Amino acid sequence: MIFSVASNKWVRSAIFAVATSVVATGCTTVNPYTREDQTAKSTSGALIGAVAGAAIGVASSSKSDRGKGALIGAASGAALGGGIGYYMDVQETKLRQQLESTGISVTRDGDNIVLNMPNEITFGVDKSDLSSRAMNALHNVALVAKEYDKTMLNVYGFTDSTGSESYNLRLSQVRAGEVSNYLIRDGVTANRVVSKGMGEAHPIASNKTTQGRAENRRVEIVLSPTAG
Repeated sequence: MIFSVASNKWVRSAIFAVATSVVATGCTTVNPYTREDQTAKSTSGALIGAVAGAAIGVASSSKSDRGKGALIGAASGAALGGGIGYYMDVQETKLRQQLESTGISVTRDGDNIVLNMPNEITFGVDKSDLSSRAMNALHNVALVAKEYDKTMLNVYGFTDSTGSESYNLRLSQVRAGEVSNYLIRDGVTANRVVSKGMGEAHPIASNKTTQGRAENRRVEIVLSPTAG
């Protein structure tokens, strides 16, 4: 049975609910790496997908479940219609909400989302045990990651240049591993999490100043879309 978008109340309600979310996400996502017209295309595709998905959801559901079927179908259609960009947009928005006031920055690099965890909230000086503040923040990261399971979580550890290069590399590996293990213990599938120590490579500030060294001591989680 084919349901008209104009005449079926379930389809109209589902489209309105999902469209409101899609438009809000498209308008509020801050992405310095993506031009405005690309965001608009992603949003338009998501809305088109929501219409088709809602109709399919109603048609494939029992009479008592048509409202639920329409909403699920609209949400799925929106994700497919918007493509990878939309899928990552929604994750970025949710991560920003979950990590607000935690000290973790959320930035966008193309279709990747970068979470920068400064050492001041993750590990003590020369330590590799996660702080309670870091664990609370990582729990929120895991909540979003489990909801959006079509992304990889690449965890990178970085140090400043104080000490030997080999020691810094080892310390960064251990710290990246601690973050990865916490995410896995909190329910993120192990094959989605990859950790790597970068040592003192790729500084983001000068190692000649105390402030610069503090900025370089960090863990970054890069969320990237999977191929499938």
